[in-house]
Amino acid sequence: MTGADPGLFGPSSVTWQLHGDPMMWVAGIRALYLQALHPRAVRGVLQNSDFRRDAWGRLLRTADFVGTTTYGTTEAAERAGARVRKIHSMLTATDPDTGERYGVDEPGLLRWVHCAEIDSYLDVVNRSGIRLTGAEADRYIAEHRQSARLVGLDPRAVPGDRAALAAYFEEVRPHLAAGTEAREVDDFLLRPPTHPILVPAREVLWRRVAQLAYASLPPYAHELYGRPAPEPATVTRQLRLTGLLLRRIPAHLRWQLPPKHILRAMARLGPDARPAPYKLGR
Repeated sequence: MTGADPGLFGPSSVTWQLHGDPMMWVAGIRALYLQALHPRAVRGVLQNSDFRRDAWGRLLRTADFVGTTTYGTTEAAERAGARVRKIHSMLTATDPDTGERYGVDEPGLLRWVHCAEIDSYLDVVNRSGIRLTGAEADRYIAEHRQSARLVGLDPRAVPGDRAALAAYFEEVRPHLAAGTEAREVDDFLLRPPTHPILVPAREVLWRRVAQLAYASLPPYAHELYGRPAPEPATVTRQLRLTGLLLRRIPAHLRWQLPPKHILRAMARLGPDARPAPYKLGR
């Protein structure tokens, strides 16, 4: 619709087309596994949240933030970012070995969380069948300097293309480890608390999704967690099959979560705003 606010990204962005894909949920779990390998970052999460008791709520709140910043109005996205920055500014964590107390909004920690998310989104979506060109992947990374700004980072301080993202991971790898907190996240993601009636579904459905997300991690992450890395080609086939199955679910059902962000964006901007990977490259 003429004059309607497209938000921070808009229908012409790579982000708009990718974030409506159901494999983003698998990518989000992969990001959690990867983020947990930064001791200072994961300590900040576990010492300041009810992650163990309210895991589903936390996952949905994260998805709501991504949905709002991708498909919401500019005002809604800025408001969501301000809320996150305010919360982070009040939180600290303590290093149990040194007693050091530090803020969870340290730029280095925010940068790690950001890069782990972007890397996970790109890796899973690409390997599950949505083939991005190199230029599209670079555009996606550059677009997310906006999301970095929302959480309090200087956009110029985060990678803007694949080469910069790869260089960042090479730089940060010596600081990664699978410590006690990472093991907690690992155990939790395989067996999140749930109602007894839902335990069979957790074992059949959730565990398979979590295992696939874990399997898609880069080799160095498997090495740190201490489990053999699966054959990448096998994981890619599994991701592609999962993507095929999930994409058969009608979009109007999938887009109910996070809470109707895409449906509301289409109502605001018109049906042509419907996200679809085939629109990339147009």
